[in-house]
Amino acid sequence: MDYRHDVAGCLAETIGAHGLAPEEFDRALARTAPAITTLIRRRDDGSLPLLRLPGRRDDLAPLGALADEYRRRFQHVVVLGIGGSSLGGQSVCALADLGFGPRAGAPRLYFMDNIDPATFTALFAVLDPERTGIIAISKSGGTAETLTQLVICFDWLRQALGTAKLGDRIVAITEPRDNPLRRLATAQGARVIDHDPGIGGRFSVLSNVGMLPALIAGVDAAALREGAAAVLDATLAAAASPRASEPAIGAALSIALAESRGARTTVLMPYIDRLAYFGLWFRQLWAESLGKEGKGTTPVRAMGTVDQHSQLQLYLAGPHDKMFTLVALDTAGQGETVAVDLAGDRELAYLAGRRMGDLLDAEQRATATSLIRNGRPTRIFRLTQLNERSLGALLMHFMLETIIAADLLGVNAFDQPAVEEGKILAREYLGRMKV
Repeated sequence: MDYRHDVAGCLAETIGAHGLAPEEFDRALARTAPAITTLIRRRDDGSLPLLRLPGRRDDLAPLGALADEYRRRFQHVVVLGIGGSSLGGQSVCALADLGFGPRAGAPRLYFMDNIDPATFTALFAVLDPERTGIIAISKSGGTAETLTQLVICFDWLRQALGTAKLGDRIVAITEPRDNPLRRLATAQGARVIDHDPGIGGRFSVLSNVGMLPALIAGVDAAALREGAAAVLDATLAAAASPRASEPAIGAALSIALAESRGARTTVLMPYIDRLAYFGLWFRQLWAESLGKEGKGTTPVRAMGTVDQHSQLQLYLAGPHDKMFTLVALDTAGQGETVAVDLAGDRELAYLAGRRMGDLLDAEQRATATSLIRNGRPTRIFRLTQLNERSLGALLMHFMLETIIAADLLGVNAFDQPAVEEGKILAREYLGRMKV
């Protein structure tokens, strides 16, 4: 496996009454077996295309050709989308660009996932239209925010370049049916790539939705899928013994702790800056998949070490209503050294000669130990390195954990009926405004 999943800190033998007793954990884990059996059936009959993505490579060649074109022609690539159409791509591309610039030979990607007009004004001020490509993503093809973004980008490009140069610099990803995004893109001569209708947006990171931006950024898409395949294969082989499936273990712990210990909030806290967007991706995945019929737990994305200085007081001494998931990387011995001559103050002696990674390693271990000592259910994902394989493994782990958790709760992981009311009201309010 590309990670180690340490769950001892969620068990009563480690943290006492707020953890699960062995028999409770065993019962919860046994309940996951039917969900794994369902996953096997849906993989085999093709009714859940997500489960076939890790083994696919046939789609990467045409995506790679398009990515190579964008890398060659453009200095800037603007990715328009919201929710699952954006967060997966951002999570993957963070491997290549932490915000300080792209890898050599790659354009800079801008993920525009909101409709704040000031942000778009600032964006257009720094882009060269001649060197800018656009990718617009909406599974349904009717997402109001994405359509608004695209029309405004079309108009910006048209004013700068004329209509003749629009179509070949824009790609739309949407379902293979008639919809507003497909009609708009086609009318302007843009290329349209089919979004698999059987893959929901928040589960689409391993599809062309996430892989096209990844390839443009210079991320190894095949390695991402290899890491995902390792986790998927292990889980599908574990129907008779769910203890061999790390996602099943995670789902069992999360739901059992919520049901029997009141852990109604789940905190994901990576100690890796490159996983900041991954935490936001998880937040949507968990909330939108499980929050139905009065059920579900509330996901929170925290960041180590940053949130040790803003939230850890609550986590350690506040109510016992949370489960914690830390993602730790082996950083000891890495990074720049704290110069001894600049750390001569007696209160800095413990830092002198240490590397930055030594401090990060010590802090992530200290947080885990403190949470466990204070009886807070805590599991730890340990990585020896963060690369495409290990990120792909984490992505698949949490998608499977979410699907299995939904089965334990008795809800449909793949719909989101409650959000439709807000969309309807927004259209009503917009319709009442004067143009």
